Amino acid sequence: MNGKLVAGFLVMVALIGGAVMYWLQVYAFYSPVSLEAGALMRLTPIGSTVPEAIIAENFEGIDATSSPLRFRSCFTTPLSLGTLTETYQLYEKADPLLAPGWFGCFQAARIGAALKSGEAVAFLSEAGIASGVDRVIAVYPDGRAFGWHQLNGSLDE
Repeated sequence: MNGKLVAGFLVMVALIGGAVMYWLQVYAFYSPVSLEAGALMRLTPIGSTVPEAIIAENFEGIDATSSPLRFRSCFTTPLSLGTLTETYQLYEKADPLLAPGWFGCFQAARIGAALKSGEAVAFLSEAGIASGVDRVIAVYPDGRAFGWHQLNGSLDE
């Protein structure tokens, strides 16, 4: 009978630990990002290394201090895709990272498919926003835009 109690206790501890770990990864460290906190939505002009603010409306964003890769944002911009491609640097190897399921506006698989098909275009927002990390913004022709951080490969060496 004692063995069953010990085994049951170990199973309960493992289940509680797993639930806590899941909650920590998916919910605990994220916090909303406010556009008023600073000019978060910026793009880097062609021939420059200094990003400049762009018009961003209907902004929703999340970030976490636990990792530089947790930033995600959704917004709209009235700037045309033609204007953007003529003015700002394209980002060749854009690969949107998954967002927590509760942040519904950011669908990484859809954004990635749109980038591959050419439906959306990725731009360099800010190079080196953290060590080895760039901020990337993908824009659709209708003005929908999505931002995330991704590794830039500079730490591979």
